Amino acid sequence: MASLMSSTVVLFSLFVATSFLHFTSARKLSESESEAQLQFQYHRGPLLRGKISVNLIWYGKFKPSEKAIIADFITSLSSPKPITAQPSVATWWKGIDKYYKNSSPKLALRLGTQITDDKYSLGKSLSSNQIRKLASKGPKRNAINIVLSSADVAVEGFCSSRCGTHGFSVGARVNGKRYKLAYMWVGNSETQCPGQCAWPFHEPIYGPQSRPLVAPNNDVGLDGMLINVASLLAGTVTNPFGNGYFQGPKEAPLEAASACTGVYAKGAYPGYAGNLLLDPTTGASYNANGLNGRKYLLPALLDPQTSACSTLV
Repeated sequence: MASLMSSTVVLFSLFVATSFLHFTSARKLSESESEAQLQFQYHRGPLLRGKISVNLIWYGKFKPSEKAIIADFITSLSSPKPITAQPSVATWWKGIDKYYKNSSPKLALRLGTQITDDKYSLGKSLSSNQIRKLASKGPKRNAINIVLSSADVAVEGFCSSRCGTHGFSVGARVNGKRYKLAYMWVGNSETQCPGQCAWPFHEPIYGPQSRPLVAPNNDVGLDGMLINVASLLAGTVTNPFGNGYFQGPKEAPLEAASACTGVYAKGAYPGYAGNLLLDPTTGASYNANGLNGRKYLLPALLDPQTSACSTLV
């Protein structure tokens, strides 16, 4: 498998490429293989387990308040400090437990190192290889390194085919085995393509049109990034190396959250995120509470036992 696998977060329509297997010449997929690709299933590969640090690499200009939105979300996933307001980010993340069944060690995420590159060390136009290079700046073992690019940074494929991606790179040998570093990238789409990557906080560029929702942290770009971070994080832990849980071809998989694209609450349909909670003070729409009084909008997660999209509200 290539070291980079994309998990595109788009709206209303999902583009699934036809996968071919090549021997001496290309052949068509058999009927049984085609049916298998349409099913969300486990492909027998490893999931991320044990204590994992989530490290944030901030590329470009970000305000402290913007960094806090993402950092508080990561901490809220498994904070030792209970979140009394429900539904919570921690409750949402417990949906991932169903992917682990009764095996151990269980997954435990924590906010790790934060690295700031506000001098644009690789310029303002990044390739996929440069994203991997940036991800390698963080800790390399028992880690997920997330590269977050600011609104003035162009990234290969950004807006045209993806809002973010996750993949892995292979590092040096440790005790005779090569470690694999799981990483993610998500871009701030506010000035480049909010209609594609920050819906439902902006009018969609296609499909049914509806009034944008008020972003829970009053920041369309960062609240949009947060949705994509949440979706890709769910995909990273349950399909870190391309042979975990997914549907469709592994080159363009639908994963734990991306299989439920556009669904945020009960009653969702194309162009409508669902029956969300409403903050009476700000008018913002949300479905999860986090630490420090923050509110978030998080994607539905596919329940691997029922193959249904599970929502908090």
